Amino acid sequence: MDNKDSEAEIHPLKTEDVKAQENHENSVERRIVSKQSSRLSRLSRWRTAAFFISLFLCLIIVFAFSFIIPCPERPVSERTWFRNYDNAVAYQFLAIEDVNEDKVQDVIFAFKASNGSSSFNRSCLDEEGRPSLCAFVAAVSGTNGRVLWERPAAGEIEWMECGIKQLGDAKSPGCLVVAKPLSLMAVDLRTGEVQWSQSSDFGANYTVLTPVSVIPDVDSDGVQDLIIFIATGDKIKTFIHSGENGKQIGSTASLNVDGKARYIRLNLDSSSYFLFYAENSLYAYSLQDLYSAATGMEIKLPSLEQDPQWEKNIDRTTHRLSLLSSGDIRYLAKIPGRSRENILVVNSEMAMLINAQNLQTLWTLNVSRVVSEPLLGYYKPDVLGIVLESEIGPNRKKVMIVESGSGAVQWHLKLNSRAESPGPATLSTADHRSAFLIWGEYQAAGNETRSRAPLQKLYLFHPSYTNVLLELRNSTEQIIAFSATLFERSRHACYVLLRGPQPSEEPGSVSLMKRKLKEDVSESRVIWLSQVAVDSEQYVRDRLYRMRFHSRV
Repeated sequence: MDNKDSEAEIHPLKTEDVKAQENHENSVERRIVSKQSSRLSRLSRWRTAAFFISLFLCLIIVFAFSFIIPCPERPVSERTWFRNYDNAVAYQFLAIEDVNEDKVQDVIFAFKASNGSSSFNRSCLDEEGRPSLCAFVAAVSGTNGRVLWERPAAGEIEWMECGIKQLGDAKSPGCLVVAKPLSLMAVDLRTGEVQWSQSSDFGANYTVLTPVSVIPDVDSDGVQDLIIFIATGDKIKTFIHSGENGKQIGSTASLNVDGKARYIRLNLDSSSYFLFYAENSLYAYSLQDLYSAATGMEIKLPSLEQDPQWEKNIDRTTHRLSLLSSGDIRYLAKIPGRSRENILVVNSEMAMLINAQNLQTLWTLNVSRVVSEPLLGYYKPDVLGIVLESEIGPNRKKVMIVESGSGAVQWHLKLNSRAESPGPATLSTADHRSAFLIWGEYQAAGNETRSRAPLQKLYLFHPSYTNVLLELRNSTEQIIAFSATLFERSRHACYVLLRGPQPSEEPGSVSLMKRKLKEDVSESRVIWLSQVAVDSEQYVRDRLYRMRFHSRV
């Protein structure tokens, strides 16, 4: 301390310089801090301004989209609509597809008349220029029944297949029409324009085995191809046609199949098999076998391989599949399994489920004279069931819902029924079950009458009420085709009826109707299957009216 004082006394000017320098440094530091604070303040103000400007722009955009820019209009679907044709006959065919891409399903059907609808003013003339009946293919809007397109096809339509993803040069979805005489035609699903037409000699008095199958592109033109099976007498002929231009690929091949056969296609892991069944016989052909027989060539495609386990059970000479016991086969159906599709075999005495991997029987069920194609539905949540209708007497049938995993009968009902009554239909509901639509005439025990022909009544059953049927409608006209579907995703449950004379009958009035299911539910008659009424009839109607539906993938 003394040293510092003595040094200050010796160098007084030096001390003053140091203080001045320190003051200057402090002043500079304060100015720097002040400038930094000013910059931070301005930056903060800019950030605040940018935030509010962004918020303002977002509000303007939301306002524009909400009030100024109109939202796309959702098609307003009529609850019920009709299309009527006079002096016409109808073909037993209905397809449900979104034709005009408005996210509402549309209806495609075929009829025969001398004139089409008034919207298109098309007519058919014979060789002498006189009005004549010819077949039309038409697509009508699912929202209001308006005709979207209409196309004269031929003198007679043997079969029509819609929903084929690629047809023609445009590789657009389409319909394949097999017509008589000797005509194969591809129609664009969106416009109704003919993509291609080919004359094909299928022979005399032929019948098309349905459905027509789409196979992988075997001619390397980038479009899936078609395989068609034609029954002539006791023979089955195979035709492979290009999906791009309809030309036949290879030559016609004949299969060693007896009788009036039908078939299903079974897709395994890396192979595809066609199972033909007739009377007491079952035949199996791999897609590779069919292609080789038609073209005389081998081709290497992932889906044209053969399954070793299946080949062990197929006789290489006759192509018989050693799978069945006695009894003529009524139906074959594919049933989804855990890893691959299984096979439901229905003969005159029983139904049995076959494991498609090892061809072993999983379960059997005694059921005789099944009268309609087996149908899939859900009685329990997410537990797949099978609907079987079997004849139990003259004009009598029994409807059963069978669990696909075990073969146990979950529910059954006896009804009076006509021979020509439509088969059942199912609609998936939001509770992971199904609504079941069944045709027949219910009569309580003790009130059965057999003196008259049964009426055609449509009933709704849902597993939430196991003892309730809803009687939806009574149809006195001849029903040619019936289908039920969701016309919009997870909503708008409807059924479609095509009524009128068939091609083998005299022309008359043909009617196509779409009806929203809820309209019938609100006006339905409640039928108690047991004497115990759990809720009031109006409560049951209201609850099933509020039932929501679900589109399964």
